[in-house]
Amino acid sequence: MMMEEITAAFPAIEILRNEPLAHYTHTKTGGPADYLAFPTNVQETKSLLAYANQENLPVTVVGNASNLIVRDGGIRGLVMILTKMANITVTDNTVTAESGAAMIKTTQVAQAHALTGTEFAAGIPGSVGGAVFMNAGAYGGEISEVVTSAEVLTPEGEIRTLNAQELDFGYRHSSVQDYHDIILTATFTLEPGDGAAIQATMDDLNARRAAKQPLDLPSCGSVFKRPTGHYTGQLIQEAGLQGLKWGGAQVSTKHAGFIVNIDHATATDYLELIHHIQEVIWKEDQVHLETEVRIIGEEPK
Repeated sequence: MMMEEITAAFPAIEILRNEPLAHYTHTKTGGPADYLAFPTNVQETKSLLAYANQENLPVTVVGNASNLIVRDGGIRGLVMILTKMANITVTDNTVTAESGAAMIKTTQVAQAHALTGTEFAAGIPGSVGGAVFMNAGAYGGEISEVVTSAEVLTPEGEIRTLNAQELDFGYRHSSVQDYHDIILTATFTLEPGDGAAIQATMDDLNARRAAKQPLDLPSCGSVFKRPTGHYTGQLIQEAGLQGLKWGGAQVSTKHAGFIVNIDHATATDYLELIHHIQEVIWKEDQVHLETEVRIIGEEPK
């Protein structure tokens, strides 16, 4: 398929060819997307999916690319980044956000309407779609506690509304991962609260986050899931791996659960360092560290 064909089919949508995904990921790493599209609404997303299905193009959907590593070989087919779909509406006690809306912005809108329940997410750098996709959590809260439904686009192009039960939330899991649905919107059902108290909680959690996490450097957030009965950062520290450099990547000296890009790191640097940490922790502690970060794309040729 030629670039002219896809741009002719969608003149209103920004579409880039062979675009490095390092320009969009929070790690500043990642190879090129064959075609990278930025739909601005549900209809455009639906039309792009239908076109890709017709042309037998694989489809990959990316939100804010905060908890994501794209391998250096990039991604074949069509990649859609949904951050231009970012409307947020409030009705009574519910906040409905399009999947590309920033989770941080969504918590600010809830606070502005004196609605409580999303404070824990005030510093989560992902999009709403990404947060629902992986049931993001922080400071004792999880998306599953506040999301009551999500509108999704199935791989076949059908729009469905899934309730909380159908979303089948688990630790860093939702049914969307299993069925490869594209999240279009999510609805949060919250409680009336005191705007000033909500803001104070958000400020406190953001201050705690800034004190503990390396927010000044590119990273993919928390790399590993929390293993039962252990703290990942503590295991990595005790194994003497904090500060370890691997190519341009480094185990953060501020929080050992993070890997930061300190010098033009590649995705391969990240992945090799992750693998090394997993090997060492298994050898030292017989604990298998499972990645929380989503790893997609192809190995470099």
